[in-house]
Amino acid sequence: MLGAFRSALATPDLRRKILFTLGILALYRLGSQLPSPGVNFANVQQCISGLDQSGVFGLISLFSGGALLQLSVFSLGILPYITASIIIQLLTVVIPRFEQLKKEGQAGQNKLTQYTRYLTVALAILQSTGIIALATRGQLFGSCPAQVIPDQSLFSLSVVVVTMTAGTAIIMWFGELITERGVGNGMSILMFTSIAARIPTEGQNILQQGGGLVFTAICVFGLLIIGFVIFLEQAQRRIPVQYAKRMIGRRMYGGTSTYLPLKVNQAGVIPVIFASSLLYLPQLIISLTTNQGGSGGWQQWVQTYIVQANAPGHIALYFALIIFFTYFYVAITFNPDERADEMRKFGGFIPGIRPGRPTSEYLSYVLNRITLPGSLYLGIVAVLPTFFLGVTGNQSANNNFPFGGTAVLIMVGVGLDTIKQIESQLMQRNYEGFLR
Repeated sequence: MLGAFRSALATPDLRRKILFTLGILALYRLGSQLPSPGVNFANVQQCISGLDQSGVFGLISLFSGGALLQLSVFSLGILPYITASIIIQLLTVVIPRFEQLKKEGQAGQNKLTQYTRYLTVALAILQSTGIIALATRGQLFGSCPAQVIPDQSLFSLSVVVVTMTAGTAIIMWFGELITERGVGNGMSILMFTSIAARIPTEGQNILQQGGGLVFTAICVFGLLIIGFVIFLEQAQRRIPVQYAKRMIGRRMYGGTSTYLPLKVNQAGVIPVIFASSLLYLPQLIISLTTNQGGSGGWQQWVQTYIVQANAPGHIALYFALIIFFTYFYVAITFNPDERADEMRKFGGFIPGIRPGRPTSEYLSYVLNRITLPGSLYLGIVAVLPTFFLGVTGNQSANNNFPFGGTAVLIMVGVGLDTIKQIESQLMQRNYEGFLR
């Protein structure tokens, strides 16, 4: 593998792409540490120390590499673009116009990408406004008395909101530049960088709070989890497909055998993101209704049995939501009827299955069978950080735990995809990839 890396750096074109990607990532991390105008950086650091980051904005902080709580230029990170992409993808099933654009090829895809950009900017404005409103009221950092934004005039707050929104637009541009001129998918690599940037801090916290023995045990167990995730991310069910022979002029075409790959984890990390976002709603409702008077009995019950990360109700609800969203997302992204119709148009069929409706029913049957272990796998990996709360003593390890949940799923998926792309470019030049 080291020889393959040396070959990649020795290839001028590939070396240029790798260095360009690293340069964009360096600029991205610089913007994540650069404070927004009007923000008191010293007070922000004072409020961050000892703060429990498992609250409503824990997921956003994860995708921004910790830049959210620092109110930096790139505070929102890549999450507005992820949310906009998911919304546009879901709307293609509901809105006929979007579905037609999806079928128009590259021109329609460019139009959908433009809609995604507009929606990203709109979501960035909403999220930055909400974050600044919480910061000015002293609710973003808990009970921290320090003023993170000393000048709370309308103009000063508007400048911070515009800066954060512009930062999101720049991040979106960085991702597109990496995709066009660098290596791998730009948005995915930016997510990978944000999550990886938090691993040293989280590891230091575990080492200080749990000691060297606990830190070593967690590192070993983390490697086992990564191996388990890699194995299941690569797992797939290959359905054999046979294409009939056709005479076109004097030549015969077709007659080849191939397969239709159905991944065990067909939905990726999207169900975990959906479930995590939905689980933040009870805590948000409690924070909005606590100051309205009343006995607060139901707020206390929800806080104890639902909001607390190590509560049995929280774990069970989180696990159930992941299973539900896995089936939901697979159902809207993989259409067995369309696959069966495409196979029939090109003369393909599954051996032993008649083309048309029987093929669609067979694909639905296989997909439902493999989605169940995929959803269980996502649920197990997502709830693993909860079981380490008592071991590490790090009560903010909810979504920020370095070897579990959303972080490890994204890092392993992006890492595998990037290595495959580099390997494919090496194979085009010297037929030697990373694995020999």
